[in-house]
Amino acid sequence: MKLYFENAVATATTLMILALLGFIGWSVFNRVNISCWGRRNAAVLIFGLAVCCFAAARDGLDKTIQNAIDGSCTPGLFPLVSIPTIVGCVGALLIIIAAIATPTAKTQHAREVWFYVMSGGAVLKIVTMEIARMIL
Repeated sequence: MKLYFENAVATATTLMILALLGFIGWSVFNRVNISCWGRRNAAVLIFGLAVCCFAAARDGLDKTIQNAIDGSCTPGLFPLVSIPTIVGCVGALLIIIAAIATPTAKTQHAREVWFYVMSGGAVLKIVTMEIARMIL
């Protein structure tokens, strides 16, 4: 429990991750009734970015980068070149591609597909980071 509720940032990040996963799950479960997939994509993009910022602060990514630049502080939880950070970048790439493609999609079905790509990138990042945190 300390891993997820150690301080205010960890608690907020945990609750935000659960809310994001709940929103994605609810959207997938109720996909037949959804008519505006572009709004769903915008919600996942904006809220997912907020979750990502909180998770980066929680895991000390800024300290890892500062340590790699000049060594003036101790690094964060993960090394700069590690499986969690590389997979996080791949997930972010999927999210960025879907965010760029969604406004140009002509049909709701295409926007729905981009929602799944964006959500898949977010879930990939979340699962990888949380498993890596449990292992450490």
